[in-house]
Amino acid sequence: MRFVFLILGLALVFVIGWLVSFDRKNIKYKRIGILLLLQFIISFLSLHTSGGVSTLAHISAFFNWLMDQAADGVNFVFGNIVIKPGQTVFFFNVLMPIVFIAALIGILNYIKVLPFIIKWVGWALNKVVGMGEMESYFAISTAILGMPEVFITIKDQISQLNRQRLYTICASAMSAVSASLLASYMKMIPGKFVVVAVFLNILSALIVSCIINPYDVKEEDQEITPSTDPQSEPFFQMLGNYIMDGFNIAITVGAMVIGFVALIAFLNSTLKAAIHISFTQILGYIFSPVAFIMGVPGQDVVKVGSLMATKLLTNEFVAMADLQAMKGLSAKSIAIISTYLVSFANFGSIGIITGSMKSISAKQGGYVASFTMKLLLGATLASVITATIVGVYY
Repeated sequence: MRFVFLILGLALVFVIGWLVSFDRKNIKYKRIGILLLLQFIISFLSLHTSGGVSTLAHISAFFNWLMDQAADGVNFVFGNIVIKPGQTVFFFNVLMPIVFIAALIGILNYIKVLPFIIKWVGWALNKVVGMGEMESYFAISTAILGMPEVFITIKDQISQLNRQRLYTICASAMSAVSASLLASYMKMIPGKFVVVAVFLNILSALIVSCIINPYDVKEEDQEITPSTDPQSEPFFQMLGNYIMDGFNIAITVGAMVIGFVALIAFLNSTLKAAIHISFTQILGYIFSPVAFIMGVPGQDVVKVGSLMATKLLTNEFVAMADLQAMKGLSAKSIAIISTYLVSFANFGSIGIITGSMKSISAKQGGYVASFTMKLLLGATLASVITATIVGVYY
């Protein structure tokens, strides 16, 4: 049955993508096949071999170790605040470590370790799939740098991109997550699912683009030259900027979580009093057919559907917090929904992307604004692909 649900999940993505495609006649079936093959290889090695399982465990342990190091800085500043034994404070334990992770990313970027990885992994991906040098570069870099920072690396070329290429890079930005957030995610869901989702989402976004937004890149448009030199500013100035960027991300996420959690609580209480059913339960029923097609066991589809809807309407942190509090989910359901949640596919990200584009090029920002709903749909379908494939192994 697991392979039946795999076929159903992929078929759902293809049908919806075909219905909204910019060019149905030129869907890139060969590229889709190559990308799916890569996904199956990655997921099999990661989740179904002892070496892969061990590797994921070591990666998760490394990020947990990084969180322990970050705790020293957090405790130095906030250590005098008394917290009840066994209680976890989201702001201190999940958000504040982002400041430290952002500083590490800044250092790795400055000494040109990250640019080297991004360049050559992107080059290899382009050689295998043929999506285009910029598209492959962007798919890798957005999974490390996150948005909106990743748009700055190609700001000089954004104004020259056509609508098709704009869609692809924006879909990649919404489907990936920033490396600075990985450790925080691992505090909320199993680390192995975070790592697998990062790898698979890179390819899932490209698969969706091959359906919704098929095109070929001309040879003269292949070259990609990053707009920024990591060493263009003094080291400690760079480090301070990354630290502040990390702090701003933490504060922004904290504010969004406070607002959205309170809003959902208000809607739940209001609807329960009025019609004896909560807002999240209603959303769960709406999204439950999609959850079922992805392979979620029948007894869990409403709960998982509510988490899918919560993530779409709010953000992944709110949905992960709800998942932590949810009891009784099967191992298969946890695997599927955990990988589904690791992306920026939500309404808030639309505002970030359009704002980032408009700040670089008002014209291109207008183009992006014209297909935002199709962009959100594509990023959501990419999450469905990733979660459906992972579900096969549980």
